[in-house]
Amino acid sequence: MDDTTQATTAFLRQRGFDRAYSAAIILGTGLGSLADELTDAVSLSYADIPHFPLSRVSGHAGRLIAGTLAGSQVLLFQGRSHYYETGDAGAMRIPVALVAALGIPVLVLTNAAGSVHPDIRPGSLVAIRDHLNLSGTNPLLGDQTERRFVPLTDAYEPRLRELMQAAARRSGLVLPQGVYAWMSGPSFETPAEIRMVRILGGDLVGMSTVPEVILARYHGLRVAAVSVVTNLAAGIEGTVPSHQETKDVAMEAADRFKRLLRAFMLELQDE
Repeated sequence: MDDTTQATTAFLRQRGFDRAYSAAIILGTGLGSLADELTDAVSLSYADIPHFPLSRVSGHAGRLIAGTLAGSQVLLFQGRSHYYETGDAGAMRIPVALVAALGIPVLVLTNAAGSVHPDIRPGSLVAIRDHLNLSGTNPLLGDQTERRFVPLTDAYEPRLRELMQAAARRSGLVLPQGVYAWMSGPSFETPAEIRMVRILGGDLVGMSTVPEVILARYHGLRVAAVSVVTNLAAGIEGTVPSHQETKDVAMEAADRFKRLLRAFMLELQDE
């Protein structure tokens, strides 16, 4: 553990975040209301945590919250810092390292995403099974250790995907699986780029998540990820995406999303 992570971890342990967590969850745009489900919660603004990256995107509250969800201790990141905000693909380096430092075995990543298929409609929940890194960068650039050569086969752990499917069945939800394509942002993709993603095998497109997956696997964490589809991608059925639409549809899907995550924590308990 480097000095920065050690300092951040020590700071949080002294402020009520020293718990036996079952999972950490990073919440994407418009999905922060999962925090309302927690009991026995403590929280801090990212701005008050040493070395923590700030999120300056609307729809991201920028708070770290510890509490109980469906009988398990969880650590919630209510928002994230994006590559497009900082120019640093490793913008979430410290938060992901913190998860490992606190001994949390599972990291669940969530995001708002565009669908490149007309049959995956806005409001759908999709479990990510693989990704395409189309950003041209990587959060491990500059790392000089042998650990930088991280294998990403089954980065989205098959067993956790099975548990997520079981959670969907428990909740009465349909949960298709798909491939998520990471684009750098902040501009939305062009219709030609969306056609490219579809040709390459992508099902979803977004501006986050993949850097955190790479960092999580670097630290040996188990990873699961879920997208809330907030729009059809550019050019599909004449769509012109907007950030406001992303926030609005994510909030509309929030109840289904929360049901899925509560059920997933129950499945994780039974594993």
